[in-house]
Amino acid sequence: MNLLANIFTFLVAISHIGILILEMFFWNHPIGQKIFSMTPEVAESSSVLAMNQGLYNGFLAAGLFWGLFKNRFDIKIFFLSCVIVAGIFGGITAKTSILFTQGLPALLAFILVLAASRNATN
Repeated sequence: MNLLANIFTFLVAISHIGILILEMFFWNHPIGQKIFSMTPEVAESSSVLAMNQGLYNGFLAAGLFWGLFKNRFDIKIFFLSCVIVAGIFGGITAKTSILFTQGLPALLAFILVLAASRNATN
């Protein structure tokens, strides 16, 4: 169970590295504009904000990698909780698909981490 929890946590971390790359380096690129459904004008006017968002996604990934590296339940739970909250907020305020692309995978990883922790204590 712990291996499965760590795999899901790793996938959430990797996805946030991908988001960091998209938001920090490809926001003004046709790829980023297509993924985020933006015109070049909107991309240009929001590029500094996107870089900031990308950096925050990088911090989430770093925290998840830290939790995996140290094999710390509390760190994984904290950062997965942050991703879940961000996914819910993004799904409500920005784009519904964020709920499914960020929030749902983090929720699955969260549940698996909790289950692995319970199995370890039994």
